[in-house]
Amino acid sequence: MSLVTEPFAYEFFRQGLFASVLVGALCGMLGVYIILRRMSYIGHGLSHSVFGGAVVGYVASINFYLAAGLWGFLSALAINATARRRRIGADAAIGIITTASFAIGVALISKTRSFTRNFEAALFGNILGVTPTDLIIVAVVTIAVAAFILLFYKPLLFMTFDVEVAPIYGVNIGVVDSLFALAMAATIVASINVVGVTLIAATLVIPSTTARLLTDSFGRMIVISTIIGAVAGVLGMYVSYWLDISSGATIVLLEAAGFLVVFVATTVTRRRRSWTEQPVSTLVHDRTGDDLG
Repeated sequence: MSLVTEPFAYEFFRQGLFASVLVGALCGMLGVYIILRRMSYIGHGLSHSVFGGAVVGYVASINFYLAAGLWGFLSALAINATARRRRIGADAAIGIITTASFAIGVALISKTRSFTRNFEAALFGNILGVTPTDLIIVAVVTIAVAAFILLFYKPLLFMTFDVEVAPIYGVNIGVVDSLFALAMAATIVASINVVGVTLIAATLVIPSTTARLLTDSFGRMIVISTIIGAVAGVLGMYVSYWLDISSGATIVLLEAAGFLVVFVATTVTRRRRSWTEQPVSTLVHDRTGDDLG
């Protein structure tokens, strides 16, 4: 029992655990839309873009969350606008805009020589160093994104699967896209101090991809992905505490291990099902090479 209760004696663990559960659930929830819209790269790219905005905010003495959030929101809008052009795909738009933003941040750091530990945390995460302010922001963003998904469930469904038909059913593409861009930017900004720029893409993609293997239902996929993210956050914190390794990396590794288990299990199950459903003549033909037709 001490394995579970002992870490709670430390405030940094309690705050880190709360943050990891919220971030895991938040990224798992929003990640479903990202992978189904085939924009998996956007988590990696937009986090780099937000990093550039954070550096600009630091140099200009602007609040981290304000500068990074605004920069990320504008980057997401630019990506959506660029990706709508027939000759430019979403992956190319993400690559161009986010790497340019990251390069701005690197250029400013090299110019000012003011790279601090805060930005090391932004790059690699510092879940055990989250502050009460960080927790409040993560909680507010999680609630806001959940409310957005509930209120715009059907418009988001149209935007995800058939964006060309959406206007026929009264969906305002521009408004929904802008709100989705804001949700993505807010999610990444709120999560960046917990898992860092280098790992945030994994927390967005792995739980939702795992959920996709487990169900074909859109609603259940969101629920499963959210649960996977939250559970990985809890287990990751405990494993990292007892093994004394990076919390963010541990959470991602557990999510990856879960994906591997589900992938193997669903693959084996699918093959067994297809094997048992084959006609007897087909099975005999497969084994002997003779067609008994």
